[in-house]
Parts: sequence; structure tokens; C-alpha cells
Amino acid sequence: MTTVLKPDICVIGAGSGGLSVAAAAAAFGVSVVLIEKGKMGGDCLNYGCVPSKAMIAAGKQAEAMRHASAFGIADVDPQVDFKAVNRHVRSVIAAIAPNDSVERFTALGVQVIQAEARFADARTVAAAEYEIRARRFVVATGSSALVPPIPGLNTVDYLTNETIFEQSRKPRRLIIVGGGPIGMELAQAHRRLGAEVVVVEAFSVLGKDDPEAAALVIDRLRSEGVDIRENTKVVAVERRGKTGVRVQVETADGEPDTIDGTHLLVAVGRAANVDGLGLDAAGIEHDRKGIKVDAKLRTSNRRAYAIGDVAGGLQFTHVAGYHAGLVIRSMLFRLPAREDRSIIPWVTYTDPELAQVGLSEAEARKAGRDFRILRWPYAENDRAQAERKTSGFIKLIADKRGRLLGVTIVGANAGEMINFWALALTKGLKLRDVTAYVPPYPTMSEIGKRAAIAFFSPATRKLWVRRLIAFLRLFG
Repeated sequence: MTTVLKPDICVIGAGSGGLSVAAAAAAFGVSVVLIEKGKMGGDCLNYGCVPSKAMIAAGKQAEAMRHASAFGIADVDPQVDFKAVNRHVRSVIAAIAPNDSVERFTALGVQVIQAEARFADARTVAAAEYEIRARRFVVATGSSALVPPIPGLNTVDYLTNETIFEQSRKPRRLIIVGGGPIGMELAQAHRRLGAEVVVVEAFSVLGKDDPEAAALVIDRLRSEGVDIRENTKVVAVERRGKTGVRVQVETADGEPDTIDGTHLLVAVGRAANVDGLGLDAAGIEHDRKGIKVDAKLRTSNRRAYAIGDVAGGLQFTHVAGYHAGLVIRSMLFRLPAREDRSIIPWVTYTDPELAQVGLSEAEARKAGRDFRILRWPYAENDRAQAERKTSGFIKLIADKRGRLLGVTIVGANAGEMINFWALALTKGLKLRDVTAYVPPYPTMSEIGKRAAIAFFSPATRKLWVRRLIAFLRLFG
């Protein structure tokens, strides 16, 4: 027997974006049905951000032990218990999971349906024994690991971000296909935990980031023993022995080569989760990149919004949260809310970290902007010297009037420091505003103010400024 539900809002997908919409709407007393066919918390909690950062933290502890002598403490070759590392990763997920649980959202007043959702028509979603006819729909189904059509891939056991954190035994030799943020983060973490690691990238590693900043990250990983092969195409994959894998590649010069390993991780990107949703029946336009939305995140079906990864834009957890806030403003308060991608920061959590917000140097040049580059190195920061974390720099992009256009930071704690600059860009602050704030000493974030002050240094050499100072001195 079919049960018909008529909530104000129906959310499909219980990842970070969908959960944020459901929680916010319920807080205002709005009736909400939340549908999720998989695990509550989605990719970020179960397969992405949370487990990867937990593993990165374990690797960072191991690496610190290897280099303690810089602080007068004996270096130690850590004994890594990979099964215990896996327990650490699982315990972090378990600690956060109650916040995303069915029980919590039920207590908030949200009706949670654990089943597959599919649009029956433009105003109806079917899930298990329910038909949901809502005033508004929010599709927040996220994305999954993209699996490329590599010959032979279906004949071997390969890993993705959804399965690699299930490994309780250390991979002896891990081959990673893909040199983007996910591939590089997991490459460094596994190398620090004792695995041999080879990264194969068809183009440039971290190719979407500032090349100068990315070079520091790449150099660090290579110095730690990660074998990085850029401009190398994977031609085929085959099984080697009972459990091993052999990857056939072709270099930029067209030379064939083979790479043998015990495990294979495919990390070439993400694919929007649109299959099986019945989007055509709902009149929702979509393609292989995801659901097509306007600047207000509304789909071609006026009743439906799409947020997060499935909306085909930037694929970050914080973007899904940002989208959730926008659609809540639109659905509940009828307020204007338009997506602004220029204010979105992103971070690659390698060591050193690489963070970016706004225009990069290359993007500013491509746009034909008249701009200045302002820099400050970690090496000239007192806190960085004290902690032996002197590799890195901040790069500010500003127009001739001192308006901030973009920021790149590579170095220790870059992911934390980019928060300030994301706020500065969002609020349209100028470098004059930045120079007016007082950072505590000693902190690494001082490098930002030092770079901003550099914008005004040419004034110290202007003749009229010096004459003005000389004139004012006449008054005592």
C-alpha cells in the first residue's frame, strides 16, 4: 500500500548539503522529508573528508617522529600498525556520525526515509512505499568516484576513495592513478605510513593549482620517496600473480613502460550521482557533469533545486553547505540568493598544505586584469622559524587600487589561514583594511599582513611623500 506524504520540502540525499537543508528547515518548523539510500553523512563523513584527514593526521605523526632531531630530540623510525591506523580512522567517523544520524534528524522533526528515491513526475518522488508530493524538492545526491574506461581495469581489484579506507593491512606498493588533490593527499599519507607509492598523472600533478605553489608540494612528496610520474598515460591494467597488479603506461615521449604494484587506487575525479533519479520524468535537465542549475541553484523544474556536487560545479563539502544556505534563503524567506564562486576557498591537505581563494595569478593574467603580486615567505616569519616550518609563501593578487582579487598560500596551516582571506574577499576588503588589523605575535598568519604592507612600500620612495614629511617636520 502506498502512503502519500505532502511535506513542504523533500530533500534527496543525506550528505552535508542535504542534511544542512533538512536541519535548517526543520528548525524553522517547516515539514521535511529526507531520503537517503546509503549511509547518513554521505561521502564526506564515510569515504572522503573525514577518513582522509584522519589518515593524513596519522601519517603526520609518523613523519614528525622521523625528524624530531631538529628540535634536539632523537629521531625514531616509527613502527606503524596499519590495523590500528584503520581503527583510528573508524573511530573518528564514529565520533562524528551521531551528528548525522537518523535518530538525530528524527528528533529534529525530519521524517527520514532510508530508500532509493526516484521522480515519478515533475511534482512527485517515489521512495519505498511512499509517494512524496512536496512544495519544493532539493536534489543533493553528491558524487561518486569516476572510474575511467581503462582496458583491463574490470579484471583487477582496484580501490577508490569509497574502499581504500577499508584496508586494515598496509599496501606494500600502492599505484595511484590521478595526481589531483585526492591522489596526492593519499599518496603522502600512505608513504608516511610505510607504503611504497607511485603516482601516475596524464597531465600535470595538481594542475588546477598555482604552478609555483604546486611545485613546493610536489618537491616535498618526491623528497619523502613518492614516485611521481607526470605526463604519463595509463594504457592498460592487468592482474599480476594472485593479488598483484601491473599498469602499462606511455610517457610523454611515447615510450611504453610498466609499473608493478600490490594495490591500485583510481583517483581521477568525481562523477555526479544522477543515474536512477528519474530526472527526465521530472523535467530536470542534466548531462554527464550533473544537473543544470541557474545562479539561484534552481533546475529547469521550477519546484526543484540541486546543490553540492550533483549541481555540476565546485565539488567541496563546504560548497554544499554554502548551497544549502542559499536555497534555504530562497525557499523559506523568498530572499535573493545567487551563487558566487569567486569567494569559495579550497585546500589540498598535503604537507605543506596548499590553499587558494579568488583569482590565481594565471587567472588574473588570462582575464587581462591590471594587478600586482605581493608575497611574503614563511622563512621570514618568527613562528615558522621556531617550528622549523619555513617552506612556503603567501601570494596576494590585488588591483592597482589595493582591492584584493585572490590569495594563494602554500605552507604549514595554509588551510586555516585561508579563512581570513576568504572573509576579506567576501566582504570586498582592500589591502588598507588588512594592514589596519593587529595579528597576535608570533603567529604564522602574520605573513599575510606583511604581504599586504608591501603594497604600500613604493610610497616610501616617492619624492612628493618625502617632501610632505619634511614639510610637516617644520611644525615640531
